[in-house]
Amino acid sequence: MTTLIIGGSGFLGTELIRQATAAGQATAATYATRPGDAAQAVWYPLDLRDASRLDAVMREVSPQVIINASSGGSDWAVTAQAPIRIAMTAARQGVRLVHVSSDAVFSGAQVHYDESRLPDPIIPFGAAKAAAETGILAVYPEAVVARTSLIIGDGGSVHERLVHELAAGTRDGVLFTDDIRCPVHVADLAAALLELAWDDSSGVHHAAGPDAVSRHELGLLIARRDGLDASSLPTGRRTDSPLPGALDVRLDSRATQRKLGTMVRGARAVLQGAPPVAN
Repeated sequence: MTTLIIGGSGFLGTELIRQATAAGQATAATYATRPGDAAQAVWYPLDLRDASRLDAVMREVSPQVIINASSGGSDWAVTAQAPIRIAMTAARQGVRLVHVSSDAVFSGAQVHYDESRLPDPIIPFGAAKAAAETGILAVYPEAVVARTSLIIGDGGSVHERLVHELAAGTRDGVLFTDDIRCPVHVADLAAALLELAWDDSSGVHHAAGPDAVSRHELGLLIARRDGLDASSLPTGRRTDSPLPGALDVRLDSRATQRKLGTMVRGARAVLQGAPPVAN
């Protein structure tokens, strides 16, 4: 069986390749600008806005499973339209599809969101992700849409690099105390996505950690793990900032977790079992 990872050169894509190949799966991966470092995968350049190129990659790879871990930000063509095109192709060929979505599809008005909640995005990225979800499940109901939250790792995520740069004073910015999410470790997320890809799951699933933490608390946990001066991390509130975005979005992943063999850990458990931190 061949698994195709779209967006394989990214942080999540790299871990998906590692785990898929470790499980004995033949693995192909796509990249937008340059291939990733994983030598185990066969790499293909792919501009997701190019429908003919997507068809060519699909013909050459002939995958049985596709995981779309690409990230196009608020670029509508990449983040909203291309995933629907992928779903249409997968449906025609009877290929299993897992599409990675985001908690950005929610406004935060309800705070707690399980899989039955309908998207109500308030930023362009969230709107593009919500459009992709709707389109994918309309054209391919057997597909999986897996929403997740902030992805952390063992030092390589954008969130961890931000904390290091803020602690070193090499980057401007603050860590919001009123912006709450449910972070997930990249290894747990990749394992969960592969489980969903290889079983008979369909529809919307949530794959986020059980711990709801602010971006500031997450920064403190990372700093303590990595031996940084946590007191040097600048704080602020999103409500006092011009940056748009939801404040408190907590993905309820319990229904999905009951189906999984993978235990998706919370941020506090991942970051060396640190206790809750008061903001």
